Amino acid sequence: MSEPEGTESTTTATARAWSWAVHGDGRRISDGAVVAPHERLSWPRTIGIGMQHVIAMFGATLLVPTITGFPVTTTLLFSGIGTALFLVITRGRIPSYLGSSFAFIAPLSASAGEGPAAQLGGVVAAGVVLMLVGALVKAVGARVIDAVMPPVVTGAVVALIGLNLAPVATGSFQAQPLIATVTLLAIMLATVVGPGILGRLGILIGVAVGWVFAAVTGGIADERVDALNEAAWFGVPDLQGPTFELSVVLLALPVVIVLVAENVGHVKAVAAMTGRSLDDQAGNALFADGLATTLAGVGGGSGTTTYAENIGVMAATRVYSTAAYWIAAATAVILSFSPKFGALVFTVPEGVIGGATLVLYGLIGVLGVRIWLDAKVDLTDPVNLTVAATALVAGVGDLTLSIGSVELGGIAWGSVGILIAYPVMRRLYAQRR
Repeated sequence: MSEPEGTESTTTATARAWSWAVHGDGRRISDGAVVAPHERLSWPRTIGIGMQHVIAMFGATLLVPTITGFPVTTTLLFSGIGTALFLVITRGRIPSYLGSSFAFIAPLSASAGEGPAAQLGGVVAAGVVLMLVGALVKAVGARVIDAVMPPVVTGAVVALIGLNLAPVATGSFQAQPLIATVTLLAIMLATVVGPGILGRLGILIGVAVGWVFAAVTGGIADERVDALNEAAWFGVPDLQGPTFELSVVLLALPVVIVLVAENVGHVKAVAAMTGRSLDDQAGNALFADGLATTLAGVGGGSGTTTYAENIGVMAATRVYSTAAYWIAAATAVILSFSPKFGALVFTVPEGVIGGATLVLYGLIGVLGVRIWLDAKVDLTDPVNLTVAATALVAGVGDLTLSIGSVELGGIAWGSVGILIAYPVMRRLYAQRR
């Protein structure tokens, strides 16, 4: 007799991470059925679906290093490694791809003057803290997240991270306004009217259209084209170690709040779509993403997170098999050993980045509002209203103050402020009533 889901032994769970039962005849999915995480279709079909996951994550995963100046192939390498680790640590129960997190764009952009090593130190710090959060959730239960970071706090931090970057997006847009406009229109049209998976690849399609337009109109810098021509087809990704600057670390730590929200949301979404309880894996998912982010920072890549794009692929195909994610992880690692591929990505001009980030940063801001709406946060409540308003203005206005020799920007002040102010104000409000 098989063991109930959620109570299986460690041996059984570990075996599931490495072996999959064939679903039906391996070719068809009956009406109303899904291919569960521990199942797979035939290998040719599984490989094809795995390649779809690679396509789905490409646009966002590669856009982050393109914007921040990190090595594309290095980021791709640790993305694939991180995905493999995630599958092992969650025992093959949570299908997910770990791609570059947009939330890191803000602190990496804000700390660009400190150099890449210091930026990597911020990534490592965020990864270590996320691992600690995962260990705590594993020990205490997922309810600890709701107690420490209720939706009003999480939504405000996510919103201010995105909106803080608005000047960066408009600056890049203004550098090449025509190319940026073409890119923006292509993204909007692909997202709004694109059928099926094309609609979910709107960013990638828009960047491709903008790149082609820039190439035709002479908008790509000659030195980037020369670098592409000179790049080798095969080579080892560039690896670089971190250094730790307190100001950069403090800028990066608020990203942990976003990563927690994304990972827990992913676990709940997969559980809802597969009809299986995965609450016991929330801590493992957080720990796995923290470990992947830490390794990326140690080696020179951008921090990782679970990807909503790949949830779209699963919803469209009804295939939740972790076997497909192993294929995607292996493909990413293989592509990371092509400097030619990395040089191609870096030919993307500033106008294309401006058009894309005008949408992306806005989406991050709106995602914070969506968290409030989904959780039905009461913004007539004076505590919710005042702490959220203060945090947002600190972030959007990029409030910059120094403590001794450490200079902190709006993301840090807004995030730390609401994390401290909310429980204090909530307690005072409760006592007054």
